[in-house]
Amino acid sequence: MEELKTKPDIRFAGFTDAWEQRKLGEILKYEQPQPYIVESTIYSNDFDTPVLTAGQSFILGYTNETHGIKKADKNSPVIIFDDFTTSSHIVDFPFKVKSSAMKLLTLRNEYDDFTFALNSLKNIDYTPQSHERHWISKFSAFDILVPNEGEQKMIGKFFAQVDHLITLHQREYQKTANIKKSMLEKMFPKNGADKPEIRFAGFTDAWEQRKLGELGKTQSGIGFPEDEQGGTIGVPFFKVSDMNNSGNEHEMKNANNYASVEQLQRRKWKPIEDVPAIIFAKVGAAIMLDRKRLVHTPFLIDNNTMAYIFDDSWNVDFGKTLFETIPLPRFVQIGALPSYNGSDIENIDICIPKKNEQRKIGTFFRDLDSLLTLHQRELKKLQNMKKALLEKMFV
Repeated sequence: MEELKTKPDIRFAGFTDAWEQRKLGEILKYEQPQPYIVESTIYSNDFDTPVLTAGQSFILGYTNETHGIKKADKNSPVIIFDDFTTSSHIVDFPFKVKSSAMKLLTLRNEYDDFTFALNSLKNIDYTPQSHERHWISKFSAFDILVPNEGEQKMIGKFFAQVDHLITLHQREYQKTANIKKSMLEKMFPKNGADKPEIRFAGFTDAWEQRKLGELGKTQSGIGFPEDEQGGTIGVPFFKVSDMNNSGNEHEMKNANNYASVEQLQRRKWKPIEDVPAIIFAKVGAAIMLDRKRLVHTPFLIDNNTMAYIFDDSWNVDFGKTLFETIPLPRFVQIGALPSYNGSDIENIDICIPKKNEQRKIGTFFRDLDSLLTLHQRELKKLQNMKKALLEKMFV
């Protein structure tokens, strides 16, 4: 029989004692706040009362309703726990609970550390089954291993600092994303206008009204049989799902499938060589995600995907940014599956400035995208580091 492990792989200097086995319910107690606020959030200027909703790990908004307020201050924080998703986080100010899936967890003992308890919860390897609507009612029976008060506090303080760093990167990312969203609205003409609200110095000419089909062309993808997939060398064969790959947030840098020279010859596949181009979903639910990606090297796409190929009227960074301002789902044809064809895209009206102004705008948004990618990667790195340390610093 395997011996029970009682010490973590990594610990702070000076701590050598075995951890003590305790029930989770000996450390945390839970309550189900009443009444629940289940209607739509009513926004107001009552900024002291955040509203927390099942499935979310952050504040959604504020309300001036008075029902369901649980008072808490910095000396008596609580954990909000969503027993649908088993996600949890600490709040230490007055708040409201908007779902019956949200539970309030508080410490039973003053000597236990709150952040340690929170991360103990995050480290429990448990996924509720579909029939376990509120599994937290059973949580008190969970066995966990707990160190002494001093080591708890050291671990709790460490993870509080890691969480603070993660929050800072989340805020920087969101701040940059908000700047980009605002600039997209202000640096491109609104409907019916021929000049944007904000421009770089020296540019005063009206933008030209054109259709996408006058400045480029669309090309649909081809069938990609399953038995031809899985290649690792050759021309990238992009599917819509490749947009999810790390590194492909703005430009397609890698693919899950490649087509070899032998495949190209045997299947008579002709890569799209008129690059740069923009690719996007052309059929199915993926259309509604409205994602567009730039491609700089020759490529193939499957038949759920479409490409727009720029002519020499465009600065490519500007073209990619302009596509972000076009809500493509608005042009979808309704049927068994949402879809559009090339003419639907080529008939879209756009407004475009001269090449020099395009270049300025394109560079500005390319730099913003680089900053967003940097924050995203740093955030992911910290989250992965925390995940690894949770495994090594808890038993």
